Amino acid sequence: MAQITLIEAVTQALAYEMAHDDSVVVLGEDVGVNGGVFRATQGLQEKFGELRVLDTPLDETTIAGVTVGLAAAGMKPVAEAQFEGFIYPMMEQIACHAARMRNRTRGRITVPAVWRAPWGGGIRAPEHHSEANEHLFTNIPGLRVVMPSSPARAYGLLLAAIRDPDPVMFFEPKRIYRQYKEEVPDDGEALPLDVCFVLRDGTDVTIVTWGAQVKEALEAADALAEEGISAEVIDVATLTPLDFDTIAESVQKTGRCVILHEAPKTAGFGAEIAARVAEECLYELLAPVERVTGYDTHIPLFRLEMKYLPSAERVVEAAKRTLANS
Repeated sequence: MAQITLIEAVTQALAYEMAHDDSVVVLGEDVGVNGGVFRATQGLQEKFGELRVLDTPLDETTIAGVTVGLAAAGMKPVAEAQFEGFIYPMMEQIACHAARMRNRTRGRITVPAVWRAPWGGGIRAPEHHSEANEHLFTNIPGLRVVMPSSPARAYGLLLAAIRDPDPVMFFEPKRIYRQYKEEVPDDGEALPLDVCFVLRDGTDVTIVTWGAQVKEALEAADALAEEGISAEVIDVATLTPLDFDTIAESVQKTGRCVILHEAPKTAGFGAEIAARVAEECLYELLAPVERVTGYDTHIPLFRLEMKYLPSAERVVEAAKRTLANS
């Protein structure tokens, strides 16, 4: 079985689904001849032709609008935003049309579309290339927001997203695009959407996170284990709709919760999870919920970038505070 990176898993999922479903098309800037800015679509145009892998003009609004139209007409488009920071012009089409179409037409028309976007910081990119703004999309009813954290989950979740009858934002943490490889069978098996993945069992504290920060969460759990502290690590994977039952079950077991994300703290998606924990798990909590996040500023350029991104050390400190405050 091949060992592949996360970005190769994205390519593998796209190729599998295009080979098995003629209604799947890929579109975006440079996705054809060049294979995409991160080479996620490399080789697809040669294999499936220019009618199914479309190079578009440098116009995100048009890409989003064409994607909505193709999906409403029965195709399954997968659009690429070159960087998540360029996705703002797409939001009008996604929020006002894609996410509303099922409700607007009382279920007669759905939008089975996927918008892929390289997400987050950590690659020394210039301004506008390192956005972590998933919280803007989790507040849009009718839209799924998915973020894989490994090659296997990228493959399985992207297949599920393409097969879903409703629109999906698929944020790809580019910091871990090529960070490591793992075995990913190319068997067309999708992973379930709307499900959190418990990556590590624990009894003392629950660490909830998603995307690239799963790496720091697992590193923190290893460090805590060396000190005799047992941390459970949950990869949210699908932010909306949120599988809160899995989080609640863990918090009810551990009594403590640390939420970790790369986006700014204020009104980040961690605030929603913290509120749900307060609403539904208050009497099981042994300590206040902790949030370890980015700061309320734009992700800085590379000299300060790693100081912005939450570290495993900050997660360890937060977990220890929950135990100290119990």
